[in-house]
Amino acid sequence: MVIWNWLAALRWEFVVMACLTLGLAPFTPPHIVEKLGMLSRGELVRPIDWFDLVFHGVPWVLLIAKGVQTTVRPG
Repeated sequence: MVIWNWLAALRWEFVVMACLTLGLAPFTPPHIVEKLGMLSRGELVRPIDWFDLVFHGVPWVLLIAKGVQTTVRPG
């Protein structure tokens, strides 16, 4: 429940800005798109590629988790 409360305190503005900046950097093409393509082709083998996937993917995971937390109330 600690994570649930932490997500509730997290502001939507912060999550959206993180997705638009870090989540889409460097913008042409976004690393997250490139790394997801590499993952689907089985080419994601170097540690730096895994780091990039996690680093640029965290804002999107937060956005999805915040959306789920907002629509599903515990209880």
